[in-house]
Amino acid sequence: MTRALRAVDPRGESYIKLGRAIRALRAERGISQEELAARSGMDRSYFSSIERGERGVSLGKVLDVAEALGVPASELIRRAEEAAG
Repeated sequence: MTRALRAVDPRGESYIKLGRAIRALRAERGISQEELAARSGMDRSYFSSIERGERGVSLGKVLDVAEALGVPASELIRRAEEAAG
């Protein structure tokens, strides 16, 4: 018996929480969205959609954002997992 693959909704709760974690860390560091997007090698509008949880994000992009923020990727994930609502 094979298991059906479940599609991941890019607007799902986990993506929203990750976006909130990124936004919070960015704000703590006083970095504009435009600056962090540039440091991460992304277009600002694409980056904005990640922060809003409207796009799924690859591990590579998570690593890029974490590096630009000066934190390990695990910190972003930890904050996303601990995010309330």
